[in-house]
Amino acid sequence: MASYQATVTWKLQAGESHPRYSRDHSWSFDGGLTIAASASPHVVPPPLSTPAHIDPEEAFVAAIASCHMLWFLHLAAGAGFKVASYTDTAVGSMGRNEQKRMAITEVLLRPQAVFEGAAPDAGTLAQLHEQAHEKCFIANSVSSRITVLPA
Repeated sequence: MASYQATVTWKLQAGESHPRYSRDHSWSFDGGLTIAASASPHVVPPPLSTPAHIDPEEAFVAAIASCHMLWFLHLAAGAGFKVASYTDTAVGSMGRNEQKRMAITEVLLRPQAVFEGAAPDAGTLAQLHEQAHEKCFIANSVSSRITVLPA
């Protein structure tokens, strides 16, 4: 089985003390990419968070949307369709789960695929998205409700 690694790094800055410290940190990946990250400004207000940085909740939603897209592209190609572009403005909703804990309880995917040449009919498009959802490793790993509403 494959394994995946991410390195999360944070350091208390000079002059800071608990609980008033910056939540800015970094995510580094095996390919050499480092991303500036922070707590969500919805959870920790600025200036202790940085809205311009990615936060874990955004990354969670992006991971689900990205996984779905990658499977959709694969399945569409296998069915003979050429996807020219794909956009998904996905949204995650925070709320209390069945255990009364705060969680991202729902993720809404709104994929829009543009095809070059023949495009699938509405039924085939829906089936491709359903198959992509079933195959998505990330969707299979979470308890959040995931709704796919293709355009």
